[in-house]
Amino acid sequence: MKKLLSLTAFAFAATMILSPVAHAQDAPAKTAQQTKMGACNKDAEGKKGDERKAFMKECLSAKKATQQEKMKSCNVDAKGKKGDERKAFMKECLSK
Repeated sequence: MKKLLSLTAFAFAATMILSPVAHAQDAPAKTAQQTKMGACNKDAEGKKGDERKAFMKECLSAKKATQQEKMKSCNVDAKGKKGDERKAFMKECLSK
């Protein structure tokens, strides 16, 4: 009887400890709009008032560049970089 009670108590404690971990994995993924809002908000740091409002309006309404457009833009910006430096730059640039 004591073993059964001990095992039950242990199982309950383990469930309580692992419960927050299980719930953290169930969190819904951010929508594209939420992701865009976060990125625009980060880029707007330091701006205030009408300047920030105008920036946010432009940023949130801007269409996302296609992969081909990004590649062209990043290639122009990477001019003069070679090897690992260029590779790292292109990876960062294309992931934006």
